[in-house]
Amino acid sequence: MGIPMFNESWIALSIIITILGLILQQPGLFGVAGLLLTIAGVSWTWNRYALRGVEFQRQFSERRAFQGEEVELVVQVTNRKLLPLSWLRVDDQVPADLVLLEGRVQPSSQPELGYLSSLFALRWYERVSRRYRLKPHRRGFYPFGPVSLRSGDFFRLFEQRQTLRQPEWLIVYPEVRPLLELGLPTKDPFGDAKAREPIFEDPARTVGVREYQPQDSFRRIHWKASARLQRFQSRLYEPTTSQQLVVFLNVATFPKTWQGIIPEVLEEAITVAASIANYGVGQKYQVGLLANGSVPGSDQPLKVLPGRDPQQLTHILEALAAVTGFATSPIERLLTMESPRLPWGATLLLVTAAVYDDLLATLLRLRDAGRRLVLVSLAARCPDLSAQGIRTYVLSGKAGADFRPPDRKAEAGALRVEQDRGRGEVSPWARPSAPGGEA
Repeated sequence: MGIPMFNESWIALSIIITILGLILQQPGLFGVAGLLLTIAGVSWTWNRYALRGVEFQRQFSERRAFQGEEVELVVQVTNRKLLPLSWLRVDDQVPADLVLLEGRVQPSSQPELGYLSSLFALRWYERVSRRYRLKPHRRGFYPFGPVSLRSGDFFRLFEQRQTLRQPEWLIVYPEVRPLLELGLPTKDPFGDAKAREPIFEDPARTVGVREYQPQDSFRRIHWKASARLQRFQSRLYEPTTSQQLVVFLNVATFPKTWQGIIPEVLEEAITVAASIANYGVGQKYQVGLLANGSVPGSDQPLKVLPGRDPQQLTHILEALAAVTGFATSPIERLLTMESPRLPWGATLLLVTAAVYDDLLATLLRLRDAGRRLVLVSLAARCPDLSAQGIRTYVLSGKAGADFRPPDRKAEAGALRVEQDRGRGEVSPWARPSAPGGEA
């Protein structure tokens, strides 16, 4: 649009023309000087009120969408005054990688941001709209705003700007696929759906106490009631028929976070977690999500606890849409810290692209503690823990890869898992070097 044309030279030129008119006794020169000053005055006044009463609004056909879905964005500008606008430029800040089916995003000084620019001409009390079709190709939170408005007078002698802080978000969910497409069975993928007891108990809801029984775990003991009655008492929990599934997502794609991130593998892991959560909700599970990743602007791990909220799946998908590849802690630490806070009858399902000794040791300790575990690995080489009580799936599709360090890939039987019982057990990684050889 160029730059405003008015500057101090206009006043100087008007003064010079006026002086020449006096010297040469030419009335026409007075007229020219007066015309210049009149144009400058009218333009200055027009510019002063140009952006008053101007309203900007964005409207999305959908605030939430899945990858590849088309979303319509309507940009609406209203001039609520008698003074018309000969021109109005709107620069809306948007993500640079936003896919527009019509038009394009203008680059900015920040590589990750761009501008969606529109030019309008509005009469008095007129409203004008522009429509854009968007097709996000990746998951995430797409920020829109702030928006910059520029306008001025008809002659473009003056110009003024205004910035509107109108932040909005377009949430793009990760891809959700059927379990069969992922390579998971559709019949009881998390273990036998039939409960070992007719009903489950909710350890978060204590309804009374009873005498301690030898088969009761120490977690069940009600210490205050035991001290009062001078004999051990166990808690009575409220019965529930709901099965609970907690999905743990490991955003790290290597055993050590400093080794970097493989974006394609991370996206595949997020897709698997979203697909499993979607299946679980459809099967009437109370589904929760915990991840060692965080949302932008936060350093806390992602947490959506299991619940009966009708919008539970929406909360989980929104969390997965926002999660980044920055690991706040190793996934084994998150498993150790959070498992005691989760319902005892819940199934803990881990989705990970990196399987290594410390993680295997943590899973075996949780198994020994009585937890129901499922391991979903995106690593091409992963030990089968099914014989040890941990149902294991290896999804070796496009994301499958061996994430063990190169110096360990050739070491047969070098990896070991030490269990808490004080005895060494051969790691599931280990393979005999020869028939009859030692593991």
